[in-house]
Amino acid sequence: MEEKIDRRSSRTRRALHEALISLILRKGYDAITIQEIIDEADVGRATFYAHYRNKEDLLRGGFSTLRRELKAARDVDASKGMRGPLSFSLALFEHAFAYRNVYRAMLGGRGSSVALDEMRRVLSEFVKEDLSTYWRGGEIPRELALQFVVGAFVTVLRWSLEQRPKMTAPEAEAMFSRLLMQGVGPLLRMPV
Repeated sequence: MEEKIDRRSSRTRRALHEALISLILRKGYDAITIQEIIDEADVGRATFYAHYRNKEDLLRGGFSTLRRELKAARDVDASKGMRGPLSFSLALFEHAFAYRNVYRAMLGGRGSSVALDEMRRVLSEFVKEDLSTYWRGGEIPRELALQFVVGAFVTVLRWSLEQRPKMTAPEAEAMFSRLLMQGVGPLLRMPV
């Protein structure tokens, strides 16, 4: 019986997330009401509140799924001996490119600060873990490095989704890695 409840609960949560995404694409996050979400998902108000406190909680729930997918991708890389600093980045670019319209809506004008904050939180968790493993120290505080990496990732993600719609996830990840590991210094012409 418990498995039936878990499946039903999972289906309900999936329906609510799909309804939220559909509405975000049509009208933007900030304009959406709980009533519109439950109408789109075809569930009752009590059912919604049995799973989520509000629409922000529903939005954050989607990022929990992303977090699990990124951890799984990182574990696969580790099992193949391919784990290195910031190895989650390709998996996240691939996820973003697979759901390009949703990411554009969430990171652009139709999204919300809640979505961007949650994206930064997920990124920070992965970057912090990688920095605790690979950080060599120096005069740059680790917290500053963490914020720099997260900011750079969000910038490259936005740019690649908005400015370069034909770009692939591996191409975006390569640009992110190059900018992060080499900086822009080598790309500058120095005065003679």
